[in-house]
Amino acid sequence: MKKTPLYFDRELSWLAFNERVLAQAYNEDVPLLERLNFIAISAKNLDEFYMVRVAGLKNQLDAGMEATDTEEQRLDDLLHAIYERSLRLIQNQQVQLKKLIKELAKQNFSIVKPKELSKSEEKWLKNYFDHNLLPVLTPLSVDPAHPFPFIPNMGLAIALELLGKHDKERKALIPLPTQIPRFIQLPGKDQRYILAEDVIIFYIHELFPGFRIQSSGCFRVLRDSEIEFHEESEDFVRYFEVALKKRKRGTVILLTIEDTMPHPLRKFVKDNMNIEIGDIMSVEGILGLDSLEQLLPSGRPDLRYPSYNERYPERIREFGGNIFAAIAKKDLLVHHPYESFEVVVEFLKRAAKDPHVVSIKQTLYRTSNHSSIIAALVEAAENGKSVTVVVEIKARFDEQANLQWAQDLERAGVMVLYGILGYKTHGKVSLVTRREEKGLQIYTHLGTGNYHPITARIYDDLSLFTADPEMGEETSKIFNYLTGYAHPKKLTKLFYSPITLRDKLEELIKDEIRAAKKGKPAFIWAKLNALVDKRMIALLYEASNAGVSIDLVIRGICCLRPGVKGLSENIRVKSLIGRFLEHSRIACFGNGHPLPSPHAKVYISSADWMTRNLDWRFETFVSIENQTVKEQILTQIMVAYLKDHAQSWDLDEEGIFHPAGPGFSAHEYFMKHPSLSGRGLGNHGGVPQLILDEEASL
Repeated sequence: MKKTPLYFDRELSWLAFNERVLAQAYNEDVPLLERLNFIAISAKNLDEFYMVRVAGLKNQLDAGMEATDTEEQRLDDLLHAIYERSLRLIQNQQVQLKKLIKELAKQNFSIVKPKELSKSEEKWLKNYFDHNLLPVLTPLSVDPAHPFPFIPNMGLAIALELLGKHDKERKALIPLPTQIPRFIQLPGKDQRYILAEDVIIFYIHELFPGFRIQSSGCFRVLRDSEIEFHEESEDFVRYFEVALKKRKRGTVILLTIEDTMPHPLRKFVKDNMNIEIGDIMSVEGILGLDSLEQLLPSGRPDLRYPSYNERYPERIREFGGNIFAAIAKKDLLVHHPYESFEVVVEFLKRAAKDPHVVSIKQTLYRTSNHSSIIAALVEAAENGKSVTVVVEIKARFDEQANLQWAQDLERAGVMVLYGILGYKTHGKVSLVTRREEKGLQIYTHLGTGNYHPITARIYDDLSLFTADPEMGEETSKIFNYLTGYAHPKKLTKLFYSPITLRDKLEELIKDEIRAAKKGKPAFIWAKLNALVDKRMIALLYEASNAGVSIDLVIRGICCLRPGVKGLSENIRVKSLIGRFLEHSRIACFGNGHPLPSPHAKVYISSADWMTRNLDWRFETFVSIENQTVKEQILTQIMVAYLKDHAQSWDLDEEGIFHPAGPGFSAHEYFMKHPSLSGRGLGNHGGVPQLILDEEASL
C-alpha cells in the first residue's frame, strides 16, 4: 500500500490558490467588472509563477536534477503536472471570459470584432489607426536579410503569412508596442472596446501594401525572470542595473499561441523562438489576459464593488490629529484597508515637519510611484533630520523602481543602505526619535505589510504604533543589526529572522505541546499567506498528536496536510479569497487557556512560515503586550476570520479546497465596523456581540 505523503507539493498548492482566485470570476455575488478583474489577477499570477517558479524548476531539470522537495516525486513528473494544471487553468479563464463578455454586453459593455462596427465607428477607427497606431507599429519581414527579431519578456506579436506578386509567400511579424492600449474604446454612450491586434489585422494593408494575408495569428512570450544574486559583486547597485536588462532577454519559459494559427505559421514561430526548455500552449481566445485590468477604469461604478471609504483612526482624532500624543497615551493598532493607511503616511509626514524629531529610521521593501512615504523621508532629510533607510532592491519585479527612489533619497541627503548581503530585508519597521521633556522618546511602527499607499487600499494588514520604551530600544538594536551586522542581545518583545524568529516560534508551539500533555487547554491560531517550511509543519503535526487544537487561516500555499488521523486530526485549514487580499500574519497561542483569552500570547509578523522567510530574510515577529490591542486581534479580527464562511474555502486531507459559504463575511463585517479597538464591546463566550449580531442578520 502506497504511503500517503506528509506534505502537499508547494507548486501544485500554489496553483490551487490561483484556481480559488479564478473561482471569484464565477461568483455571481461579485459585480461583473470585478469578476473580469479576477480573471486578470489569476492570469497575472500565472505569468509570474511561470517566470519565476517554473523557470527555476526547468533550469534544475536542465542541469540534470531529478528529485523534488516532496517524497516519491520526480521533477519531470511535477513539471508535467504543472503543465497540465496550468493549461486547464488557462482554458477555464477563457471559458469564463466568454461568458462574462456576453453578460457585460447586456449591460452595454462590449468587446467587439471589426465586423460588428458601424460605418461611423469604422470611420473613427481608421482615423485612430492612422494617428495613434500606425506611427508606432513596425512591420517586420522575416527572410535571410531580415532575421527573426527578439521578442521581449511578456511580449505579444502577430505572425503573418503574406502573398505578394506572383503568389510569392513571405513571413512577417508585427510586435505590439507596450505603449499602445490593448483595448481601444470606441466613441459613443455605451462602453464598446476593440482589441488592438484586431484593429491592426483589419488595416494590415496599410502596413504591407500590395500583399494579401494568407494566414495570421498572435503569440506571446514569457521568459525566465529570476535574477541570480552573486554576493561577490563589487557594486551591488550596478550589478542589479545590468541584471534587470538581462531579464528581458531570459530563456523562453512559456510560449502561448492562438489556436486559430495554421500549422505552417505555428511551426515558423516555434522554430524561430529557440525554445529549449520552455512550454508551448495553444490557447483558444485572447492571449495575455492580465491586460483585462485596463477595462476597469471605465466609468461604470454600477459594474464595480460599491465604493468604500476607509476610516481614519478615531483615537488620533481625539488628540486633534496629533499622532505622537495618541501613541504616547496607549499602543494603537490600525487594521488596513478598513482603517486608512494615511495614518502611516501622517506618522512620517509629521515626523518630517516636527522640530522636536531628531531622526527617522525606516525599512522599505515596496512602495508606490510618486510615493508620499518617499516624499516625507526626503522632506525630513531636507529639514536637517538624520534619516536612514534600508532599501530592499531585490524585491521581485520592483527592483527598477526601488533603485530609482533609492537614488532619489540619496540625492536628498538620506543615508541609504541595502540590508544584509545574502538576505532580503522584508520586515516592515519605522522608528522616529523625538526630543521631549523627559529625554529622547522613540515612536515605533511595526507592520505586516509594505509601505505602499496604493496596495494598502486592497491588502489586509496590521500596523502597530507604540511608544513603549522597551520596544523602542529593541527596534533600535534591530536597526543597528541591519546597518552594522551587530546581533542584538536579550530581546524579549521583538524577534527577528534569520536569528531568533524560528526559535521563538518553535518555543511557543512546544509550550502548547507541553500544556496539552499536562491536560491543560492548548490552542494555536495562525493567519498566514503561506505555510511551506517542513520543520514548522512537522512541529504542528507533533502538536496535533499531543492534543493541541490548531486553526490555520492560510491564503495561498499550504503544504501541511490537515485532518489525517494519527497525524493532523486536530488541525483545520481554511483560505479566504475575496474583495481584499489577505496579507496580515498573526500568531496566537493559548498559554494554558482556551482561545480567545486575555492570557493568550499574541504576535503580528512580516513573515510567512516558509524556509526563505525564517532563514534567508530579515523579518519581524512582534509581541503584542497591550491588553486592548491583544483583545482586538483575538476577539475582533481572528474570531471574525475563523467564523467567516462567505469567502472561505476549507482544505481537506486530499488537498482539495471546498467552498464554505454562504454565511458570515469577515470582509463585510470589517467594512461595517472599523476602529473597533477600545470600544468596550460586550462579549459572549469569547465572541464579540457585534459578530454574533452580524451572523444573526444573515
